Amino acid sequence: MKAERNWAANLRYGAERIARPRTPDELRQTLMAGGPVRALGSRHSFNDIADTTGTLISLADMPRDIDVSAETVRVSAGVRYGDLAPVLEQHGRALANLASLPHISVAGAVATGTHGSGDRVPSLAAAVRSVTLLTASGDEVTLSRGDVDFGGASVNLGSLGVVTALELDTEPTYRMTQEVFDGPRWDAILAELDAVTALGDSVSIFTAWRDDESADAIWVKRRISSTSVGIDEALLTGLGARPADGPRHPITGVDPAACNPQGGEAGAWFERLPHFRMEHTPSVGAELQSEFLVAREHGAAAIAAVRSIASTIAPLLHVCEIRTVAADDTWLGPSSGRDSVALHFTWHPDEPGVRAVLAELERALAPLGARPHWGKVFVRAGREIRDLYPRFDDFRALRDRLDPDGRFRNAFSRRIGL
Repeated sequence: MKAERNWAANLRYGAERIARPRTPDELRQTLMAGGPVRALGSRHSFNDIADTTGTLISLADMPRDIDVSAETVRVSAGVRYGDLAPVLEQHGRALANLASLPHISVAGAVATGTHGSGDRVPSLAAAVRSVTLLTASGDEVTLSRGDVDFGGASVNLGSLGVVTALELDTEPTYRMTQEVFDGPRWDAILAELDAVTALGDSVSIFTAWRDDESADAIWVKRRISSTSVGIDEALLTGLGARPADGPRHPITGVDPAACNPQGGEAGAWFERLPHFRMEHTPSVGAELQSEFLVAREHGAAAIAAVRSIASTIAPLLHVCEIRTVAADDTWLGPSSGRDSVALHFTWHPDEPGVRAVLAELERALAPLGARPHWGKVFVRAGREIRDLYPRFDDFRALRDRLDPDGRFRNAFSRRIGL
């Protein structure tokens, strides 16, 4: 097989071949051919969660169905959020949240516990009503909300089968604004963290950890409604934050052309919730990413812990983003069972250097029960990971029932004890 890589080019897949079925029957035949197998999504993971020694199955050539009904939408697994959102908008519908980039597939994002931002908004997996998949034996299985095993279905780490379709909750469409404020002081942020994250429906704090006194910026995204009130100007003044004098990229100094409109200009939900436009390469492209989520009550302590090792982190860092995520009831979701604060790191593409820094970063966050994002780079393994999830053994039992021969197991799953 030729060298196949993920989108950031830090990972070369080690599979013997990539299959590209075009129909459900071809997918079933590929699965029934035997050997190790794994589904390959939009390749936006930074680790080997999707890799295998056998056959990678790309759904890129499968039909891209989007079936919108009154309150839900059923989508083929390979559909990307950026392709789904305009179709929903045409029907007057929307999703409650989106991740920071729309380029990711629905199935892959859900399977890894990907999230957006918001005190009251849980991860993307919380919108899932049902998951339909094909097992290694070619059998079709649908797990729906209310089923005893549904908690393991959405954030499934690619370990149960090849997901072919998902049903998602939708809501009436809405419009949003996005505003950026430069230079908030850390002492004020930490003293008023709950108020800061409540400035909007989705709030991000960006910092490169090169200034011990101030963060780089706060991005505030707000829904427009008949009950909307103005942004808390007094709080922003107390933070020492000032309105940006033009468009910003999350990474200071990078051209903001890839970013969605800012400056308070109203727009559709799917053109404000993601930081990046669908037609542009998100972030910087050549990069690594890590993310760790702690319980909400440990948020300020987690920020302080990272701040204490800022001089170690900063030389390898493009930017760090701090957001909040509401709790969900998935078994393996990084925000499962607890409102969370997420600390995201976009690194320079120096994997040995990043992994060395991650060892120190993870030690600093471990006492706070930090859970890694499943699709990004982290170094902890084994029981240190399993013990973070009360339903881990339940998920492993579900995996064993659906994949008794372990054909979907891979190096990643073995490292975390699956």
